[in-house]
Amino acid sequence: MAAESNEINDMTSETEATTVETSLETAAPGAPSPAVATLEPVKATTGKLSAQDLIRAFEADQLKSDLPEIYVGDTVRVGVRISEGNKERIQPYEGVVIAKRHGGLHETITVRRIFQGVGVERVFMLHSPQVASIKVERRGKVRRAKLFYLRDRVGKATRVKQRFDR
Repeated sequence: MAAESNEINDMTSETEATTVETSLETAAPGAPSPAVATLEPVKATTGKLSAQDLIRAFEADQLKSDLPEIYVGDTVRVGVRISEGNKERIQPYEGVVIAKRHGGLHETITVRRIFQGVGVERVFMLHSPQVASIKVERRGKVRRAKLFYLRDRVGKATRVKQRFDR
């Protein structure tokens, strides 16, 4: 069966080759043949890109590649760039990730921490230049995609169990 299919493939390639040769022979001398005209290399369009391709290329350049795997429930330390006058410094912000949203360039995390007895939540765009670094301090063991219920908890009830398998 396989030998028959190989013979058939050989025959079709021979007939294709003869049709190309005959079309080249029948063309008028000096006139460009249709077979030669189709074999010219296609030029790449580097000058004009569609708007969608241009946006995709720009967003691909802006993506950060050194981000760690972040899951909801993790305790993270985010280094935030703060500019004061002409000086720039990096301020750490540590808390529990209670939500992850979107994807790609627009991916965000919501980090919650308790500051002077008051709960403070902050949303960070992961690929933003304002985010200098992200470090996962500990992994959390949760069974929800969003941990908004932690807003209603007080004191030790806001703790998240630690996960050791990731």
